[in-house]
Amino acid sequence: MILIKNPQEIETMRKGGQILARILNLVAKKVAPGIGTKELDKLAEDEIRRAGGFPAFKGYQGFPSTLCTCINSEIVHAPAIPNRKLKDGDIFSIDVGMRWPAKKGLITDMAKTIPVGKVDKQAKEIMAVTEKSLNLAIKKIKPGVKLGDISFAIQQYVEKNKFNVVRELVGHGVGRKLHEEPQIPNYGRKDTGPQLEPGMTLAFEPMVTAGSFKIELGQDRQTYQTADGSLSAHFEHTILITKKGSEVLTK
Repeated sequence: MILIKNPQEIETMRKGGQILARILNLVAKKVAPGIGTKELDKLAEDEIRRAGGFPAFKGYQGFPSTLCTCINSEIVHAPAIPNRKLKDGDIFSIDVGMRWPAKKGLITDMAKTIPVGKVDKQAKEIMAVTEKSLNLAIKKIKPGVKLGDISFAIQQYVEKNKFNVVRELVGHGVGRKLHEEPQIPNYGRKDTGPQLEPGMTLAFEPMVTAGSFKIELGQDRQTYQTADGSLSAHFEHTILITKKGSEVLTK
């Protein structure tokens, strides 16, 4: 069952999403060659707690850090601990969730991929295409639209630009829990899936690869990465379905 949030819950998520976006932007500005994932993680956790929130990922199913920090061929769920240093030419995905207020609050979730120093043409292109696919999806979101239409639009745009969408990992409902129904694939067929309704809060998150869409689980048993070692990019926003369209809560 897809949860419909009430006006009070929506306002809480709106405020929390704005705080989370500010924190992610602050962390993103610190990304540079030589900085460590542990340092960025501490900054994010300190800022979340200072704002009265709780890091939604930390401790979730045993996850050890506030941030998911993916480098190059890593797709999602790479812990920030143990520390890894970023290098010039890397692309770096930061995924972060927050429950706000910390006690009995609601969760918002977002991600972006950032260049580290000077990156090559392919890196610039995959980041731009992934972010654009999310923005195109957001423009199509409104009541009455079926979820498969949004998934199809993401896939079509990504594949038109000679990249692939990950099949085995999906977006999700979010709010009262980190992962709620429905699952939101980044590929699909038009006129399929549940119909969007006002009050739904959904995390749309295109995950795109430069090579094959096939993935594998890393040696740490947490990090998902491309099976062929190709680059991957990831962007995510928490979206509210409104009476007339949609609202990005994490901005």
